[in-house]
Amino acid sequence: MLRNDPRATSIKTSAFSILSLPGLTRQSRRSRQSLDARVKPGHDNLKCESAILSRLTGTIGRHALGLALAAALLPAAASQAQAAGTLTVALRQDPGSWDPIDTFLVAWGSVGSQIFDGLVMRGPDLKLVPGLATSWEFLDDANRIRFHLRQGVTFQNGEGFDAAAVKFTFDRLLGAEGAKGPQQSNYNSIDHVVMVDDHTVDFVMKRPDPVLLTKLAGYGAMIVPPKYLAEKGDDAFNSAPIGTGPFKVVAYEPKVSLTLEANPNYWGGAPKIDKLVYRFIAESSTRVAELQAGRVDVATQVEVAQVPVISQDPKLQIVSVPGPTVYAMRFNTKDPLTAKEEVRKAIIMAVDRDTIVKTVLAGQAEPIVSFQSRLSFGYPPDLKPLPFDPAGAKALLAQAGVKPGTPLQLDFRGDNATLREVLQAVAGYLQMVGFKATLKPYESNVFLNDIVPNGKTGPLFQEGWGGWTFDYDNTAYLMYHTGEKWNPYDSIPELDAMLEAQRKTYDPAEREKTLQAVAGYVADKAMELPLYNSNTIYGVSKRVQNANLPSDERMRFVDATVE
Repeated sequence: MLRNDPRATSIKTSAFSILSLPGLTRQSRRSRQSLDARVKPGHDNLKCESAILSRLTGTIGRHALGLALAAALLPAAASQAQAAGTLTVALRQDPGSWDPIDTFLVAWGSVGSQIFDGLVMRGPDLKLVPGLATSWEFLDDANRIRFHLRQGVTFQNGEGFDAAAVKFTFDRLLGAEGAKGPQQSNYNSIDHVVMVDDHTVDFVMKRPDPVLLTKLAGYGAMIVPPKYLAEKGDDAFNSAPIGTGPFKVVAYEPKVSLTLEANPNYWGGAPKIDKLVYRFIAESSTRVAELQAGRVDVATQVEVAQVPVISQDPKLQIVSVPGPTVYAMRFNTKDPLTAKEEVRKAIIMAVDRDTIVKTVLAGQAEPIVSFQSRLSFGYPPDLKPLPFDPAGAKALLAQAGVKPGTPLQLDFRGDNATLREVLQAVAGYLQMVGFKATLKPYESNVFLNDIVPNGKTGPLFQEGWGGWTFDYDNTAYLMYHTGEKWNPYDSIPELDAMLEAQRKTYDPAEREKTLQAVAGYVADKAMELPLYNSNTIYGVSKRVQNANLPSDERMRFVDATVE
């Protein structure tokens, strides 16, 4: 039995049955070529849509056949199962550094949650619960937050956990070392940390931060051992980390594997398995083939096309969890074409997102109206999307003076095969209303660190967000506030004012109302083409019991067993 959210239900799709449970990678080659969409503008709409759907629904079958062949070609020795007491997980990538302040990668969270703890944690239902802090209180009109620390806790090397470790962790995060990584900006509302006594600390705030507790459960705020770091240094810590978590690192082969052993002194109770092994396997098809062969017990980031292969294997099961990750296409409002609001709305109305979710994504996602999931604080349940209306879209384009055959480029990160299939469908729908739509994939590092922040995109460009705080603030502020890295084109004082106002109050009702107003404003001005909220999909051996496989991929294996 796999532990997860009590709202879990069994659902069926037209292609397969699955178990549905609520709960940045770099590509070595740079790919910049445009991919011409395969439906020509001006063709009959019904024929075009038929061609789109036929091509896309065939994708799942082709991928499934390829996986079946890959599994069949594995050597017979590969079918041997792992030893009882050892659980092996296949991850898409090696984060490269195990220091909490050096990363924002999902893969780091998947492993780091086994090694480290924060003051605050998320329980199986994703609600915040005490971690290394047993309780907290807001003092001096919330300008000071006091944390009472868990006593009797030790790091995996025997070093004691206390207030000095907390102060060291945040001094480091907020100082010169933290400035080198991507996490510091998440915590810059903290001015400094004061040790009240050995088991009590005060966070002195620069300004209100209603999302701070959520962020303290995040990657950058994991508590690190001061003596170990002083003795070994930052570089050694990157490859041989020490935390207070349930598993300790015993071996690391970069880009190949990380081996952990149970921490018998874990404050939450010793894990039931002896060993936890992470293998770094970039190709999704290889991860699944290794799962089928019995050399992996849990495969993460399973692509939609691979779900039928796993679900039809009697030794395996699919765990599909509605997650926090969302995808959209943002409009470049400095481009002459998409600067026009009626053009942006026409593009939104041209795309049948419901059909894309049912076909390309095989139901393993949900169309979104706002750039957030239903799990997010600030989600607007009453906000209605623009309808799928090709005729209305054509009328708006004619009104805006857009001629048939007008080029329209869609920029995206080329390492996401599923998103590529989705955008091929989007391009097909845009062809149906007269655009000459093309896709332009980029190597992830180039896209994230040059093309988007420096405003070099075409008229539409990919937005993808993990939503790790489960709070719309973390998404909306970084996406829409003037001057932010992911907002290279827009500067809207009204939107800035709303985003800043919700950061100044601890009243949840007021914050929620303001965040919902932000979502409504973005939708009303058609700032982006919302696409979908993807499920987090795991492939799991049935020999694994009581694993906690949540939506944010921060898996917990303390109670897991392997038969």
